[in-house]
Amino acid sequence: QVQLVESGGGLVQPGGSLRLSCTASGSIFRSANMGWYRQAPGKQRELVARMPSIDLTNYADSVKGRFTISRENAKNTVYLQMNSLKPEDTAVYFCDLSVVPSVYWGQGTQVPVSS
Repeated sequence: QVQLVESGGGLVQPGGSLRLSCTASGSIFRSANMGWYRQAPGKQRELVARMPSIDLTNYADSVKGRFTISRENAKNTVYLQMNSLKPEDTAVYFCDLSVVPSVYWGQGTQVPVSS
């Protein structure tokens, strides 16, 4: 059973930065497709960024140029560096780990962006 633990969320002012971390248990991290999603109040969960492998990334248009996903396989950890945060980035952020046919989710971490 894979468990994912997110950390790094918290209140941040517009224009500020945060780095989220997600650490996975188990031994499948290296071959896993990792991603970050978010869910704002009253909205559906949406993709923020994915990192299928160490040299491949893709981003939602709304975060391109501001957010960076990275992974450290030796630590079973994926990161989301968020810069120039906007109030519309306010959401609960979730990481996921996909290894066909299974998908695992973290518990989520809240990121309110407000002055």
